[in-house]
Amino acid sequence: LYRVRGHLIAHLDPLGDHARYHPELDPANFGLTLWDLDREFVTGGLGGMQRGTLREILNILRETYCQRMGVEYRHIQDPGEKQWILERIEPAEARAPMHPETRKTTLRRLVEAEDFERYLHTKFIGHKRFGLEGAETTIPVLAKVLAEAANAGVAEAVIGMAHRGRLNVLANIVGKALPKILSEFEENTDPLATQGSGDVKYHLGSSGTFRSNEGNEILVSVAPNPSHLEWVNPVVEGIVRAKQARRGDREREKVIPVLIHGDAAFAGQGVVWETINLSQLHGYRTGGTIHIIINNQIGFTTTPEGARSSHYASDVARAIQAPIFHVNGDDPDTAIRAAILSFAYRQRFKKDVVIDIFCYRRHGHNEGDEPSYTQPLLYRRIAERPSVVTLYAQKLVREGVLAQADVDGIHEAMQRRLDAAYEDSRSGTHHFEPDIPLAVSEEELKEFQPEGGTSVGIRLLREVARGLTLLPEGFRLHPKLIPLFARRRKLLEGETEIDWAYAEALAFGTLVYEGTPVRLSGQDSARGTFSQRHLVLRDLVTNQEYVPLQHIHPDQAQFEVFDSSLSEAGVLGFEFGYSVADPLTLVIWEAQFGDFANSAQVIIDNFIVSSEAKWRQPCDLVLLLPHGFEGQGPEHSSARLERFLSLCAADNIRVCNPTTAAQYFHLLRRQVRDAKRIPLVVMTPKSTLRDPGTASKPLEIADGAFEVVLDDPRARDKDAVRRILMCSGKVYYDLFAEQERRKNAEIAIVRLEQLYPFPEWHVTNVVGSYPRAREIMWVQEEPQNQGAWNAVRQRIADSLPFGRALRYLGRPENPSTATGSLRAHRKEQAALVAAAFE
Repeated sequence: LYRVRGHLIAHLDPLGDHARYHPELDPANFGLTLWDLDREFVTGGLGGMQRGTLREILNILRETYCQRMGVEYRHIQDPGEKQWILERIEPAEARAPMHPETRKTTLRRLVEAEDFERYLHTKFIGHKRFGLEGAETTIPVLAKVLAEAANAGVAEAVIGMAHRGRLNVLANIVGKALPKILSEFEENTDPLATQGSGDVKYHLGSSGTFRSNEGNEILVSVAPNPSHLEWVNPVVEGIVRAKQARRGDREREKVIPVLIHGDAAFAGQGVVWETINLSQLHGYRTGGTIHIIINNQIGFTTTPEGARSSHYASDVARAIQAPIFHVNGDDPDTAIRAAILSFAYRQRFKKDVVIDIFCYRRHGHNEGDEPSYTQPLLYRRIAERPSVVTLYAQKLVREGVLAQADVDGIHEAMQRRLDAAYEDSRSGTHHFEPDIPLAVSEEELKEFQPEGGTSVGIRLLREVARGLTLLPEGFRLHPKLIPLFARRRKLLEGETEIDWAYAEALAFGTLVYEGTPVRLSGQDSARGTFSQRHLVLRDLVTNQEYVPLQHIHPDQAQFEVFDSSLSEAGVLGFEFGYSVADPLTLVIWEAQFGDFANSAQVIIDNFIVSSEAKWRQPCDLVLLLPHGFEGQGPEHSSARLERFLSLCAADNIRVCNPTTAAQYFHLLRRQVRDAKRIPLVVMTPKSTLRDPGTASKPLEIADGAFEVVLDDPRARDKDAVRRILMCSGKVYYDLFAEQERRKNAEIAIVRLEQLYPFPEWHVTNVVGSYPRAREIMWVQEEPQNQGAWNAVRQRIADSLPFGRALRYLGRPENPSTATGSLRAHRKEQAALVAAAFE
């Protein structure tokens, strides 16, 4: 009972009473007599078989589980893990006083944390900073985790964290220069070193070196994040995974993730669970994350009773059998023990672990807030409560660890540092801190010189095709896939049509052949949602897995494809982080249907399209979003093209809607052969995956390039054309079929393959090549308030020769993306196409 439920009566709340009663744990309710309590028993678990009276055993259990640390670990199913924890918390030496030098270091870090916050509170009255007052123990806990990591040979830690305490962590853990932090309060920064549009100071990241008392160093980075603070969690995991991959850290011991949360956010934000669920999945594991919850015991103004249905804020972590160490934030010694245990557990078992620091907020949600409006009694207790620094210093002086003069000296030294930094901050401008270090070295970056061109030559194309179609001896391919591989082998013999999926595989194959790693993930991406891809093959009898793209060439780069969990937000955040950290890998996330990207809108809005402007954090992530109106209803038609186009500015992303296999091939290769790092959003086909019209000839793929605008290849007599139909994506094939049926030489169809950055010169050039075409129509299958129309209408109009106007042709405005009736869809589509030729 004590091992399972002892945490329920532990003294965790610094503001609460010491004794919490739980009848299950009251010996008086065990039906025991005094004689029973003094009988001798043999018990296991306390470092081996031990003899003792029941009274002695109960005292050990109460001391272990019911004081200022409550341990939840009996929910773990692995007996070895449970025994490992038990043997480290129940023996008497586990509760022995910490080494005096460790305690002095803890006090120094507490003083640095407290004095930093008080200084800011005095100098910058009313400024939001989300200070750490009431939770200063977080700093020595984080420092101890990093010190243990540095001493164990860990090379790097990546931290994602809440607003609260960020500036403190940057100053006292990462080592960001104090004058730079103070300059951000004065907004006294170098205008030539701005981070684009920039961000508020408690969203910014930084990197530096942390040194343990033993002199060992570890590189530490704090990732920038938006106000949707928990959404940085999967981003950090992706960054760590990329760094581990580049280091060849297969044991996942050299780079570790640390996530710092608020209690309300940890319990309330769904992306927390999505990230935790990734922790043991093959394509996403990082060897365990150390989670630190700054347990304010309140949200903004919301009490725990209104914020969660679970007993603890940390309960979601029980689902993955993570051990949870609840600690009283006013007992730094116990919190340090939890930090040591947590790091050791993570390294030993490569699993997540949680440190739940019960504390409080001295100033409310932020420094401009008045918390007593909603919690008057709580904040009366907080006002009467001495700080953890005061309590801990008094304890150390009382126990003779150091003298009061020593305590005063630590405060005075910190005050001098802060005063000097303040004067420095007012003397001039200060640059922003560097970005998170990349997973690749400077030497690797220098060696990679993007060529710009995407052609590969027919010889390389055929060599890759050979690797894609060559199976191990005796491999029993599924009978339905035999014709597919037979068609693909025809590329080795001569001319053949290359469909969309084959062009994609050839793009991946040529890249890994040339030394560029490729990583693709998404729901059902290996086979392909539409059974088109088949990148992973399984022997029909043995179920043995074979990935042809991993066998193109003996010296090829790595190719990875993962069927993700049923998550959009968590997985897309992970892939964004991976792409940020590794600019030399083609990283791709695919939505099962384009509409599903809706579930990851925070990652798209606050990271992918704006991270470079806000944080100088570029990436070249690729999003594949199946898009097209085919009568599949509102949720399987649109990838919300209009939303991506509304986010375009200052060349922040590329948005493309390619219509041929060759275009797709060159588009993927351009993403890593172009020196500019920006994300790519691709509207990909569904039904037209197998349309013969999308297929391309080998030479178009081998020797071509991506064309941002495709002219009508059948318009041989351009003087005869009177009307130009401009469109993008799948609707082209509906228009093409009608054009073939009518044989109308007065109408030409022009495709915009890239919608942003808008190809103004190319549009002007193509339209200008039709001297007598006065009717210019934009044709789309999406409703008028959706699709590309609102984004391109003015840009196209500005690109047209004088005297030519642009008209819209498509569905009328609609709050829903599409009809739910296949019959209605076909009727609408037929009318739309017919109108284009009337």
